[in-house]
Amino acid sequence: MKFRRLYLAALLLAALAPAAAARLPEKPLPIVFVHGNGDSAAQWMTTIWRFESNGYPAALLDAVDLHYPLATRIYDRPEPGRSTIAEEARQLAQAVAALRKRTHAAKVILIGQQRGGIIIRDYLKNEGGAADTAIAILCGAPDHGVVVSSKVLVGSEFNGAAPLLRDLNSTPGEVVAGVRFMTIRSDRDDKYAQPDGKYIGHPGLATGIGHDGPALKGASNLVIPGIDHRETAYGSAAFAAMYKFITGRDPRFRDVVHEANVLLDGKVTGYQDGAPTNIGVANAVVEAYKVSPETGERIGNAVLRKVTGADGEWGPVKVERKAHYEFILAVPGFPVTHIYRSPFPRSSRVVDLRPQLLAADDRKAGAVVYMSRPRGYFDLGRDRTLLDGKPPPGVTPGVPSVALAKLAFPAEPQREVEAVLNREHIVARTWPIKEDEVSVAEFTW
Repeated sequence: MKFRRLYLAALLLAALAPAAAARLPEKPLPIVFVHGNGDSAAQWMTTIWRFESNGYPAALLDAVDLHYPLATRIYDRPEPGRSTIAEEARQLAQAVAALRKRTHAAKVILIGQQRGGIIIRDYLKNEGGAADTAIAILCGAPDHGVVVSSKVLVGSEFNGAAPLLRDLNSTPGEVVAGVRFMTIRSDRDDKYAQPDGKYIGHPGLATGIGHDGPALKGASNLVIPGIDHRETAYGSAAFAAMYKFITGRDPRFRDVVHEANVLLDGKVTGYQDGAPTNIGVANAVVEAYKVSPETGERIGNAVLRKVTGADGEWGPVKVERKAHYEFILAVPGFPVTHIYRSPFPRSSRVVDLRPQLLAADDRKAGAVVYMSRPRGYFDLGRDRTLLDGKPPPGVTPGVPSVALAKLAFPAEPQREVEAVLNREHIVARTWPIKEDEVSVAEFTW
């Protein structure tokens, strides 16, 4: 915790340099970022970088890690390893209160992606959050559901016919008085705003939802053509829209401004009852190595080796901003996961690590390499997407809907496997499944 306080203080001093801060309001408001269903604060890493690159004080940027991020099947019925909307709204209230106390701010700005937007709305309407909030920005939030049905997803917080969304949409103009609302959506490429139920597991079903499902009557509703569901929050165009709505002016930089010294930190998280959590895992072993960008082979000794304590924190570690790295994550009861990452241009305290679960057919292979895109989806019609020189199985043109793909390989010999997404490329190496090891090439952009 001491490191985190020093880290925030140093970034605050740097971000308040006159040249950078001149474009911001005199007293910028703190921002709380709220991730989506099953996700984590790590999704907001590049968005935080973009705000920092435009002079927003890092100490005012807080991404909340919802403890049990996966929604319960019935919106108000508790389930092990999952959370009701009210439980998450209360955790958001705690995060807002803590940030306001630390920054002495009267109000905050809330930015939520997908389920995060619904949590924000419930917090504002039903937990008294409107008094402490100046702006709410909802990114790809299923504000009218992913379906309106009495037969499918009955009682779900994602069903427009269920009590939760009917309650949230019952206010005049579908927003909460006293808060400036903005929604960001795709024109037609959001997998959860489709008239056909294909992307919610019911092909041919009329969902009752159009591409404008995330829009709210009383909000400033922005459409960004060609972006996918996750890019409504984590893409550069979405950032530019957020920044302008908050500050009244365009950002100076859409891309991330590099730092000379990069320091990384985060926590190891796991699973409960088969669902992902954002709770720190103790006794996990984390190692990090600088690797060759051409072969994925390790260069020199480990730059980090740590056994996590009760909070799950694995850092900090200083890295070279132009170097590729392999993180080795050993969590008791899970496969040893080799995570290969492209260079980090800036420091981050939300580089969270979670072991990769193996699919049933993975055990039949000699080795398996996954490619993961946490801040967007793969789409062969839009993106250059390759795994070992060819399009990965399961990734097709059309509405972008796949964020994880994989290929199987022989156990021997160990070899390099290149993963490509547009201009970002990562070289991973194969590791034997029989030794309970798996590789993941994780994209940043």
